[in-house]
Amino acid sequence: MIFELRVWKPFKHIDCPLCMAGTDVTFIARVDSTTLARKPTMKWLKGKWLDLASKAGKHMQFKETYDRNTKIYTYEMKIIKVVPGDAGGYRCEVTAKDKCDSTTFEISDILSAFKRCQLELLPFSLTDRRKKPEEEKPQIDVWELLKNAHPSEYEKIAFEYGITDLRGMLKRLKKMTVEPKHSEAFLKKLESCYSVEKGKKIVLTCEVVDPDVQVKWLKNGQEIKPSAKYIMEANGNIRTLTINKASLADDAAYECVVGEDKCFTEVFVKEPPVTITKLMDDYHVVVGERVEFEIEVSEEGAHVMWSVNILHKEKDTKYRFKKDGKKHTLIIQEATLEDIGMYHAWTNGGHTKGELEVEALRPDDIADLTVKATDQAVFKCEVSDDKVTGKWYKDGVEVLPSDRIKMTHIGRFHRLTIDNVKPEDAGDYTFVPDGYALSLSAKLNFLDPPKIHLDTTGNMVSQNTIIVVAGNKLRLDVEITGEPAPTVVWSKGDQPVTEATGRVRVESRKDLSCFVIEGAERDDEGNYTICVTNPAGEDKAVLFIKIVDVPDPPEHVKCTSVGEDCATVIWEPPKFDGGAPIKGYLMERKKKGSSRWTKLNFDVYESTTYEAKRMIEGVLYEMRVFAVNSIGLSPPSLSSKPFMPIAPTSEPTRLTVHDVTDSTCVLKWLAPEKIGAGGLDGYVIEYCKEGVYRHITLYIYSNINNNTEWVVANQDLCEKQGFTVRGLPVGEKINFRVVAVNIAGRSPPATLQQPVTIREIMEHPKIRLPRDLRTKYIRKVGEKINLTIPFQGKPRPVATWYKDGQPIDPKMVNVRNSNVDSILFIRSAEREHSGKYELVLQIENMEDRATIEIRIVEKPGPPARVKVTDVWGFNAALEWDPPTDDGNCEITGYTIQKADMKTKEWFTVYEHNRRTNCTASDLIMGNEYMFRVYSENLCGLSEEPRNSKETAVIAKTGLQYKPNPYKEKDMNCVPKFTQPLVDRSVVAGYSTAISCSVRGFPKPKIVWMKNKMIIGGDAKYLIQNNQGVLTLNIRKPSTFDGGKYSCLAVNELGQDEVECKLDVRGVRTEGGGTNGI
Repeated sequence: MIFELRVWKPFKHIDCPLCMAGTDVTFIARVDSTTLARKPTMKWLKGKWLDLASKAGKHMQFKETYDRNTKIYTYEMKIIKVVPGDAGGYRCEVTAKDKCDSTTFEISDILSAFKRCQLELLPFSLTDRRKKPEEEKPQIDVWELLKNAHPSEYEKIAFEYGITDLRGMLKRLKKMTVEPKHSEAFLKKLESCYSVEKGKKIVLTCEVVDPDVQVKWLKNGQEIKPSAKYIMEANGNIRTLTINKASLADDAAYECVVGEDKCFTEVFVKEPPVTITKLMDDYHVVVGERVEFEIEVSEEGAHVMWSVNILHKEKDTKYRFKKDGKKHTLIIQEATLEDIGMYHAWTNGGHTKGELEVEALRPDDIADLTVKATDQAVFKCEVSDDKVTGKWYKDGVEVLPSDRIKMTHIGRFHRLTIDNVKPEDAGDYTFVPDGYALSLSAKLNFLDPPKIHLDTTGNMVSQNTIIVVAGNKLRLDVEITGEPAPTVVWSKGDQPVTEATGRVRVESRKDLSCFVIEGAERDDEGNYTICVTNPAGEDKAVLFIKIVDVPDPPEHVKCTSVGEDCATVIWEPPKFDGGAPIKGYLMERKKKGSSRWTKLNFDVYESTTYEAKRMIEGVLYEMRVFAVNSIGLSPPSLSSKPFMPIAPTSEPTRLTVHDVTDSTCVLKWLAPEKIGAGGLDGYVIEYCKEGVYRHITLYIYSNINNNTEWVVANQDLCEKQGFTVRGLPVGEKINFRVVAVNIAGRSPPATLQQPVTIREIMEHPKIRLPRDLRTKYIRKVGEKINLTIPFQGKPRPVATWYKDGQPIDPKMVNVRNSNVDSILFIRSAEREHSGKYELVLQIENMEDRATIEIRIVEKPGPPARVKVTDVWGFNAALEWDPPTDDGNCEITGYTIQKADMKTKEWFTVYEHNRRTNCTASDLIMGNEYMFRVYSENLCGLSEEPRNSKETAVIAKTGLQYKPNPYKEKDMNCVPKFTQPLVDRSVVAGYSTAISCSVRGFPKPKIVWMKNKMIIGGDAKYLIQNNQGVLTLNIRKPSTFDGGKYSCLAVNELGQDEVECKLDVRGVRTEGGGTNGI
């Protein structure tokens, strides 16, 4: 039989061809190529993805012809002797460049369990005109077969004709045998049965006598409510029920009820054929090995038929069959030479096969080797045939011959020889014979002497010394190498450490030995030895573990001297430094009778003598000291004996000469270290000539002797820490001293060690150019420029400014010079102010120079020659030239904007684009665009853009919207109790309740039973159903209410039941008996 598919018009779905098993079938597709530029590509597919080109052979043949006159390609697919496994969905797909078209069709057996649609059969084909057309065989009705068949043949008929719900069909068959009664309400009843494919629409129609009568539609005895899925219509005497998108849940019995009369029908939903999603693989094994042929199908619980060489094997005891969800497996425990052949797996919608080859080869095993370094290793493998070749592999990588590695094949023996064995040669070696699905492996073990690898970083202060803080945990992981794995022994002195638990323990891991000390103590300090041994040798290492702790407190703290607001305290170092050097000390003090200690220093003080300051005169104090090492702070020492500070002010410090001229001398100093309780009023500065004693004093409180020639330089007290002495003779050597004065009197003087010669000192000119002016100085047009350049030199240097080698114009630039700096000022900067400015500093024939580069910048001009170079798809390419005026600085980028010619509104495409070209994307089809470009530098965007002379027109192209298909989720669910009933024991006369919970969709019907009898409308019982929580209330039960209570939930998909036992106890009476109430 031949089926023809024409492809020059859009494909239409081809109805299901009916094919008799054992006959040939041919499908023909024609493609009109008048509008195609090249030859189209044709694919014949089964299911969604199986390309039938891989199945070409005796069973499937493909042919292709071309007619040059009509330019029509003809494609043929011929299936020789159709078998049940060929049934299923097929697809014919043709593609040519950007065009694609396809059509789908199904092949079904003529003895199907459901009603099939037919194709028009052509009487003859071009290749088989001489043969007589076969007589068309009548279609077989499956219902008649089941009626007349013996019950033992039901399963055979179900598999042969693709029946998936045999039990349901037998139940319906039993109902169909009942003779229908004459109905007075219906003119025409429903058909006896309907058939529909899954996902399609079906319409049930009947005709009633009374056109105004109301009808009810029932599904499995439950009334159907109108919805989007179920549409009920009344048109005169015609009543219709439309079921949209039929699913397996719609496969049920339907009734149309008019009063007490009704008509009945059955709806059968046809399931899609079961296809094979994972094909069978070929096997090449040796005699005795296990073989597993595995496939996957599209549906769970599908029936799969296995065969070998087309002979049915499902009942052969040698074979074992396994089902796991969608996976089906054929298992041969021990393969023999008789098992060689082609194995097939069949479903009602697919077929796959795999070939099994069994070899009798069995080479001898390869022995493992253990060798030392530089030894020779030889692997030998003996095979059954001297013509068998093979390859050697190490850890899955092929071994290649080299100077050390040699491979030989002599007779039946294959040898692998490795000279001068190295550690990297250790591993798994495998010999794989060519053309055989087996391999033999052996291991090469390298005998390596043990080695200890100590990590000298971390806590190690020297090569083998480890410092541990007392109370901390020490975990020492030592890497151990060696083959075979060496034995590790730890010991402290001569005592081995063997405990695996406890405070001091040894933990063993792969390639590691861990020595652990929890909460280190001083007694743990000492030498520890680790010794590793194996048959290849021994290695040993010695470690010294040092335990460090905080030091003991300092001793003998006492005060040796006091001042007005200070005191000197000394102490002795602690007897034990904690195992770490003492870094210093921290001191605290408090008033006598107080409990609040005050810290005197936050930084560690190294000396054992400390002078405490800022104390209150006349107040008793106590002091204590802490010792500090690298571990921490010691406990405090014992407090010193109480002491009281009182003393005068000390002399000023660091008296120095700051500057000298021909008649003056500038002195500077620091405040005294010790200042009395009266504070500091000021300073007196005095001087005298070297070798001459002359005395002048202006203070009545001065107690200087009359025979000294010191002159007071200041009439009033100097409150600052600097003073200029004037009126000094030129060339004389003068001595200076400074005295601090307060209410308690004069302090000891601070005197210069050497006399000062009064003569001005020549100092070379030096320009101190600020750091920010050493690079290019950039300002915008209109900004103010004010540069201060400090310098030094004596006598006063002469400062001169130059611009680009020429003296500056005072009309453009203002300059002000002082003794210590020069100021360059420009009120409003212009671009002509840009250039190199040079400051020249001169003292007689000495000079110093400094150069400052000033650049005045402004916004750039627009780019030049903006043009559209190309337009394609939704894109447009732009190019332009840099602007002629860059604003006196580098162009940092460009901003590109676009505008639709209709709206003339501008939108930014790119910002900060550094190149002089770009591509504008995502343009709207059918619109015309113009573009403009801004230049950008340090000052910002150019004032005006440059517009493109050309515009970009985005042409319209054909587009077609293809929405994604919507798949409705199936919410149907079999009833299932999520909380069962619980046995209870109650007292008679007291009301009680039993509860459970159930879920299911459609909403299940609930039936309560006692001892398997349905509980009716008895007022004693109250039944409640709240969102699936079911409760049975029993009012004042008696002993007769005890028994087994059960709850049954039923819907169209199934049912579920739970039960419990209720025990009702009687009330004890005063006489000792019970009352059952």
